[in-house]
Amino acid sequence: MMQRRAFLKSSLLLAAPTLSIPALAKTAQPATGERVLRLYNTHTGEKLKSTFWAEGEFIPDAMKDINKVLRDHRNNKVAQMDPELLLLLTQLNDKLENNRELHIISGYRSPESNAKLHAASGGVAKRSLHMDAKAIDIRLPGKDLKMLHKAAMSLKGGGVGYYASSQFVHMDTGRVRYW
Repeated sequence: MMQRRAFLKSSLLLAAPTLSIPALAKTAQPATGERVLRLYNTHTGEKLKSTFWAEGEFIPDAMKDINKVLRDHRNNKVAQMDPELLLLLTQLNDKLENNRELHIISGYRSPESNAKLHAASGGVAKRSLHMDAKAIDIRLPGKDLKMLHKAAMSLKGGGVGYYASSQFVHMDTGRVRYW
């Protein structure tokens, strides 16, 4: 079991000037029942490929790595992302038959950052689920944004918003609603 976890952890790939973790299993295909995410943080340039769920459970070290990539890039505050949100992203990938990186516009957002963004824009909710680490804003280069939005809504996993002018789709694990 420990060897398997070590292998799974080694499938992580972070690529940024300040972070460097070697990837030992870049080409490994996930086994049945495993959940893998490929993420690219558009603000920090970090890339991540991680198997975060296997053998019926979440992998703590992989979850930590995901939380770090999805941190508030404005102040580097890290929060524990909602595991259901990560599972929702894998469902979206499955629906779109996507094995490429999801581009992350925003993951966790600290209350301080959210307040600043809310004051500057009417498009940021005062009580955003980003502050609870239950929301993410994404795009998938090469896929039509309307198609991404439609696929996310079809999952009925929470809120889904379409932001055409900013080129992203918002997904959260709150109540099911669309905008």
